[in-house]
Amino acid sequence: MILVDCDFPGGNIIAERIGGDDVYVRQDLRDTDRDWFYWYFRVRGAAGRTVRFHFTGSNVIGTRGPGVSEDDGVTWRWLGNDAVDGQSFVYAFSNDVDDVRFSFGMPYVQADLDRFLASYVDSDYLVAETLCETHKGRDVEMLHVGRLDGGADLRVLITARHHCCEMMQSYVLEGLMAAILDEGDLGCWFQGRVECLVIPFVDKDGVEDGDQGKNRKPRDHNRDYVGESVHIETAVIREKVPAWSAGKLKAAIDLHCPYIRGNRHETIHLVGSESESHWQEQIRFSHILEAVRTGGLPFCAADNLPFGVAWNTAENYAAGKSFGRWASELPGVRLATGIEFPYANVGDLDTRPELARGFGSDLAAALKVYLETTA
Repeated sequence: MILVDCDFPGGNIIAERIGGDDVYVRQDLRDTDRDWFYWYFRVRGAAGRTVRFHFTGSNVIGTRGPGVSEDDGVTWRWLGNDAVDGQSFVYAFSNDVDDVRFSFGMPYVQADLDRFLASYVDSDYLVAETLCETHKGRDVEMLHVGRLDGGADLRVLITARHHCCEMMQSYVLEGLMAAILDEGDLGCWFQGRVECLVIPFVDKDGVEDGDQGKNRKPRDHNRDYVGESVHIETAVIREKVPAWSAGKLKAAIDLHCPYIRGNRHETIHLVGSESESHWQEQIRFSHILEAVRTGGLPFCAADNLPFGVAWNTAENYAAGKSFGRWASELPGVRLATGIEFPYANVGDLDTRPELARGFGSDLAAALKVYLETTA
């Protein structure tokens, strides 16, 4: 008998019915105020069978087909478009594998972060603290990376997962932190001059519960930087970061993923600030990133999304203030930006974890040049 469930960290699915080798499912929107596309489920009892999975709501299959894992979500591969037909995909289960996970992307949850941090447990350049406890009792990590003896003359703030479903950015963050912690020239520069404050899961409960996060009711985490914050995580960020920055904070980067598909959503790009001075700094950083990039994924400054174009409008921010807008107002900050990293495609290339980590390393290299040349 085929069993479909999402009873594990990050899981999300509503299984409507199973008939023979056809399974009918849809994403669980829960407290999201409009349609969105995150899903992540497990199938057992299908060894040796070829099964078609039908999505009964909107089309939530991305440009590389589903992500597939046969080792409990530790490693992932794209199934590919050949297996996709409209709002369904087909999968041939091998005879010796009875537990397969599928997702619209390549999920990254607490267990993945724990594996990364375990590699640096003896490092003098990484200290893990707790930002706060969530409403559901989970600890939200606050990582200090780089020079940690109080002597750093530069500080950088990096956040991720304001929208908990946007998982591919977490692999970018891994690559960025790994570059800072490396023993090579780039890592040594950061370890000598820069303290980075990293918040890898702003919406920790959403990550572990498998929520959409985007357009969450009553307020999206990335619109919660004005008035009285709805979410404890954003409230504590607003409280702690200004004190930590001590006038040395020069750059604040918020990592995101764009929409599931579409040409605009298949490039890595910065989201332009409404402030002309900050937009000019974003342009300068983008040209540096384009010049220093050595990883496998392309980046072009011309792909950035200026304010007033597409969704990046004042109307879209009317419901609140984003992290980027809030950070741009902090004393000393020159670069405050969101970076959108696609779920599946960057041009003709896919965004598998190793390439995402490579782009994270490129970000670290660009930050070094930017900080060295910022007055």
